[in-house]
Amino acid sequence: MKIKLLSLVLLFSGYSFAACTTENDPNNNPADETPQTDIGSGETNGYKMVWEDTFNSGALNETNNWSVEVNGNGGGNSELQYYRRENISVGTEPVSGNGCLIITAKKENYLGKTGTSGRLTTQNKMTVKYGKIEARIKLPKTANGLWPAFWTLGADIPTVGWPKCGEIDILEMGNANGIKNGTQETYFNGACHWGESWNNGAYPNYARATTNPYSLQDDFHLYTLIWDETAIRMYLDLDKYPNNAPYYEMTINGEDVAGNPRRYFHKPNFVILNLAIGGNFTQLWDINKITALNAANNYEAKMYIDFVRVYQKGVAGEELYSKGKTSIPALSQTQQYRIYPVPANEELRIEGPATPDEIKVFSISGQELITASNTSTVNTSALNTGNYLIRISQHNGQSETHSFAKK
Repeated sequence: MKIKLLSLVLLFSGYSFAACTTENDPNNNPADETPQTDIGSGETNGYKMVWEDTFNSGALNETNNWSVEVNGNGGGNSELQYYRRENISVGTEPVSGNGCLIITAKKENYLGKTGTSGRLTTQNKMTVKYGKIEARIKLPKTANGLWPAFWTLGADIPTVGWPKCGEIDILEMGNANGIKNGTQETYFNGACHWGESWNNGAYPNYARATTNPYSLQDDFHLYTLIWDETAIRMYLDLDKYPNNAPYYEMTINGEDVAGNPRRYFHKPNFVILNLAIGGNFTQLWDINKITALNAANNYEAKMYIDFVRVYQKGVAGEELYSKGKTSIPALSQTQQYRIYPVPANEELRIEGPATPDEIKVFSISGQELITASNTSTVNTSALNTGNYLIRISQHNGQSETHSFAKK
């Protein structure tokens, strides 16, 4: 969400990053792409869910998950909105009936700004290093001037600043090129930004724009970041087209020197969701030219987020922090025990080399829910429908962690 230099070609340390635009063939169904590896939505290819917010409780979880930003600083991009708490709510998307996080952009005067909207983050409440991060989002009609985004920042931004913290933009829409080309509903961006300093805008970045063959503003769509020690990749609608090729890909395993992506993308990040109005990305700075906010929609537009989920494989290098639990059990790659039935109903059974010394069941966010000793069964009848972690410990100090669902 910082300044995007979409036509910049960067040369440094022997690396070349050329921002480019891809025009997809509208007759080519994404499902027909050449099959890729290590993709698919949800718990596929070894990934297990370790954190989620499905926004079904009727209220925003500000205790453990989200912080709402309140400011009118323009996001560093000359944006027109003032971010207010009142523009963020949890409710029902009217067509699907799904419980959602709702961010509402409005044309209205407030504290010197000509529009208001919402922005929230998981900063200091959930951070993740490596894994799969997904959000299912229904975007508003951006028309001319709205700028929705789903992105991350390095958790060390308070100490090192931007862009040294690193930034991963998983989804952005509303770019001036899409407006100019009349492709506002299909033209979207992925990007990364990094570097030692702002340097008057001459910092390293790589942005890639895609013109999709179908609208992204008519229904919910799934946006996925897959991030490991070698690369950052972004995917669209893996739930519908599990073999889609990435719309963005950048390697991060080069030499550890200043200016090289490796230095900036191997540390925990927090998640951000926002709906900006105007600004440098859109090349619109007059609220009266923001055609997305008009009399027909009562001068407001809504962005619906069905869920945000984080998945990991339990491999070396992964990190997850969730407020209230500084150590969420990592999923075990090697497992001596089998748990069944999955999904669980009233009881979960554990089968293995010996009766477990201790069993603990955790929520995905790391809250300890059940503890049992010297038993091979766990009463799960009190658990709500959802996903959980179970840690099985032996008397010799060894332990392993599995994930399971409760139906």
